[in-house]
Amino acid sequence: MTDTTLKLFQDTNIRTQWDADAEKWYFSIVDVIAALTESADPSAYWRKLKQRLKEEGNETVTNCHGLKLVAPDGKLRMTDVADTEQLLRLIQSVPSKKAEPFKLWLASVGSERIDEISDPEIAIQRALNYYQRLGYSDEWIAQRLRSIEIRKDLTNQWDRGGIKQGLEYALLTDEITRSWSGMKTKEYKQHKGLKKESLRDNMTNAELVLNMLAELSATEIAKNENPMGLDENMAVAKRGGNVARQARLQLEQETGKKVVSGANSKLLKRVDKE
Repeated sequence: MTDTTLKLFQDTNIRTQWDADAEKWYFSIVDVIAALTESADPSAYWRKLKQRLKEEGNETVTNCHGLKLVAPDGKLRMTDVADTEQLLRLIQSVPSKKAEPFKLWLASVGSERIDEISDPEIAIQRALNYYQRLGYSDEWIAQRLRSIEIRKDLTNQWDRGGIKQGLEYALLTDEITRSWSGMKTKEYKQHKGLKKESLRDNMTNAELVLNMLAELSATEIAKNENPMGLDENMAVAKRGGNVARQARLQLEQETGKKVVSGANSKLLKRVDKE
């Protein structure tokens, strides 16, 4: 089982993936290059560095492998990754004044994961502190943390149903989102003027609640029927999304207002302050 996420080093997002079987993090090498060098073209920088290291017979590059990570265009693409030990060796070949701070950051990432596995409340508290620093309201944060818990229940159920992380997760998420909101995830993000940002981090309270209802419904249906494989889980995802769709339509009828909003986090936080 793997866990893909973004980690922030200073001002740079670094794509990472946790391998529970191997119990180690893998980091996107191109993202690390971008963080250390501020190169205008980190991919080209890495290609040249990789070629030079290969010519020197450096086994660090030879042992690096690729994983499918979400690219800036939102698609899953094969990406060169390295574990902590490999990165520490690579850093020695990258002249950077950020090398030492980055090494400390690597150590903290590993320590955080160990802490979170032994005590999940630590992860929740970190998320709470993160959203508070960004300026979200307490009410919104409570909904967002609840949505994370519900999402985790759903993905656990997908794992039991033989669903693979990455593309299959994305397809099922798209179906749930489309079924309740009328838009696929990419369309929804475009509606809010988003690019790389998290869709859930830019939802209103009403949107979060309905998205939670859709995912909760899909989870409960799956627990009752135990669907296996992508096709069966896709049908369940649609049914779960439709439960929230009916709730959305009824709410819109009662209020005369559209639930699916073009508002993003900047507007939401400004409204909260006002």
